[in-house]
Amino acid sequence: MLLRAAWRRAAVAVTAAPGPKPAAPTRGLRLRVGDHAPQSAVPADTAAAPEAGPVLRPLYMDVQATTPLDPRVLDAMLPYLINYYGNPHSRTHAYGWESEAAMERARQQVASLIGADPREIIFTSGATESNNIAIKGVARFYRLRKKHLITTQTEHKCVLDSCRSLEAEGFQVTYLPVQKSGIIDLKELEAAIQPDTSLVSVMTVNNEIGVKQPIAEIGRICSSRKVYFHTDAAQAVGKIPLDVNDMKIDLMSISGHKIYGPKGVGAIYIRRRPRVRVEALQSGGGQERGMRSGTVPTPLVVGLGAACEVAQQEMEYDHKRISKLSERLIQNIMKSLPDVVMNGDPEHHYPGCINLSFAYVEGESLLMALKDVALSSGSACTSASLEPSYVLRAIGTDEDLAHSSIRFGIGRFTTEEEVDYTVEKCIQHVKRLREMSPLWEMVQDGIDLKSIKWTQH
Repeated sequence: MLLRAAWRRAAVAVTAAPGPKPAAPTRGLRLRVGDHAPQSAVPADTAAAPEAGPVLRPLYMDVQATTPLDPRVLDAMLPYLINYYGNPHSRTHAYGWESEAAMERARQQVASLIGADPREIIFTSGATESNNIAIKGVARFYRLRKKHLITTQTEHKCVLDSCRSLEAEGFQVTYLPVQKSGIIDLKELEAAIQPDTSLVSVMTVNNEIGVKQPIAEIGRICSSRKVYFHTDAAQAVGKIPLDVNDMKIDLMSISGHKIYGPKGVGAIYIRRRPRVRVEALQSGGGQERGMRSGTVPTPLVVGLGAACEVAQQEMEYDHKRISKLSERLIQNIMKSLPDVVMNGDPEHHYPGCINLSFAYVEGESLLMALKDVALSSGSACTSASLEPSYVLRAIGTDEDLAHSSIRFGIGRFTTEEEVDYTVEKCIQHVKRLREMSPLWEMVQDGIDLKSIKWTQH
């Protein structure tokens, strides 16, 4: 409701403004009411220059990369950006006290969403830092007795790179393969645990294919073997129910901008009983119980807390609505296009993340054709690479299909009309690109491409 009201107010402001009225936005493109981009030097005769027209922007269907800020979160943040600007660690005056109170309220809001104690929440700059603290911090603290860690081949790049960094320090890391579904084999996990294993790190919801791992079962295995369990829950917190105690989770990474909060803030949950010890990665004033020194940015943590509170209130409604939109997108594409493969387990899956491979179509060509819809071919952190997704390769996807994959993200503010427009344009461009493909023509003639022996000249 607040978002719609804000758009109505903006639309009224544009309508009431003097001068020529902007044309109606093209279907599939969003009208940006005000353009606040930095301006270059203005020539002296600007009075005679014509007014700039409305700025058209693509539909946003990439919520795994980031989410728009919820207006309710912005409302909560604004007072701490303008009036209540005290350092929350200043204990001698009211400016510090009011910022500290806001910070502690945000800590309670984050803890409530995941069933934790507020004292177990440490604020960070985001899930990447939280993952680094969890993996490197635990490994280094227990290094004298335990030198082995376990993770999976489909983790986020920051987890894999943290593990490789530890390998250079002399640690041993087991990278568990995943099944065709994208889910790990629990028996393989049990077999991989050694007497000197300190940590198991498994992502809750995969950021590329949306697969949900059996977190509660993994937690029980780790607890029974006295091994700490960390999960990167950046794509899961606020979207599916999570309880750190029921699921036996010892450390959890959280990101603000994945749950309609601000960028530049996140949190890590670190269990107090039985206590998990971590070695701090940075030195400083000892803030956040010495685990993450540095002044806590009050406006950002207030935004994170508000985003968690809104998510807790609306999780059930959001999940039902996103599930319907997801089903609509998948069914309408697959009934109109042959040779489309959905990557990842369709049952154990978060519906807002849909990864489809369009055979005989180059994914980058399709993305360029769909210029009025903001989509991606995988993780934003690896989108500059021309290599096929390592997540898709890990689940056994052929390289050709991996190169043809597109990730569709459906979120809280995605509309039915946006889904229908995306489907319509996707079908149109896949058909056009296939008509241009000699491989598609050969398949239509009944030729088995795998039987062909290609030669290099």
